[in-house]
Amino acid sequence: MKKLLSLVALAALTACATSNPDVIQRADAQRLSQVQDATVLTVRPVVVDGSQSGIGGTSGAVIGGVAGSSVGGSREAVAIGVLGAVAGAVIGNTIERAGTREEALEILVQLRNGERRAIVQAKGSEPFNPGDAVILVTTGGRTRVMRAPAVAPSAAPGAQPAGTPVPSKG
Repeated sequence: MKKLLSLVALAALTACATSNPDVIQRADAQRLSQVQDATVLTVRPVVVDGSQSGIGGTSGAVIGGVAGSSVGGSREAVAIGVLGAVAGAVIGNTIERAGTREEALEILVQLRNGERRAIVQAKGSEPFNPGDAVILVTTGGRTRVMRAPAVAPSAAPGAQPAGTPVPSKG
């Protein structure tokens, strides 16, 4: 029974997905991404509803059915096993849904061309405020918002890079 519970817990954990911008999916590693400059207009907290893939319900049904069928005589075991399976499925679905809910942000941005976009992503390590310069990174149809990196101003054509000695006219 303990082994079955461990397998069910492992299956439930592997089914979890995240929209956290600090977590990159393995399939997105070493892929070229599209990057767009934008400015944050608004940020508001939202909740991404939990998923119900069926793993929680199925796992709960199996556990409830096995536990219920071991109670009483053969006739009672069948009836209690069915009730245990139904109750386990309901409980398993509820646990899966609660375990996959995420606190997130809806970030409204304005691109340089004036277009506006809204992106929902889990709260990451970077805070966002209206007026912040950000970039939108799109890989494989998924977009995340990141703070724009600081960019040094480019030198005028023909100018010497900083720290380069100027030749004397001697």
